[in-house]
Amino acid sequence: MTLRRKAQGRKGEEEAARYLAGQGYCLLERNFRCPHGEMDIIALDGRTLVFVEVRSRATDNFGLPQESVGRQKQARLRRVARYYLAASGGHRGPVRFDVLAIKYGLNGRVESLEHIKNAF
Repeated sequence: MTLRRKAQGRKGEEEAARYLAGQGYCLLERNFRCPHGEMDIIALDGRTLVFVEVRSRATDNFGLPQESVGRQKQARLRRVARYYLAASGGHRGPVRFDVLAIKYGLNGRVESLEHIKNAF
């Protein structure tokens, strides 16, 4: 991954965290890492534990940001979530997986932000 793409990814994660906090989510973890991979954001939406994958793009050349969360990525995120739940002692409420898709304009500013709840 190029430095430019990493910087864009970090910027997207910052935008996503700000957005979720503004929507009343309680952010628990950012960039949670385990042997199975990484989860961008783990948050509480009321009693619901939400695992959030953030995807950002500057162009549509390779499809929409959310289209890059395929079956393999979903399976990996589920494994990370199971690991987190086991390591943190579980969660008694509902759990869901969201995708936050961010598209940047040519000026580098957020052009659109789509929050897809229960994405998979």
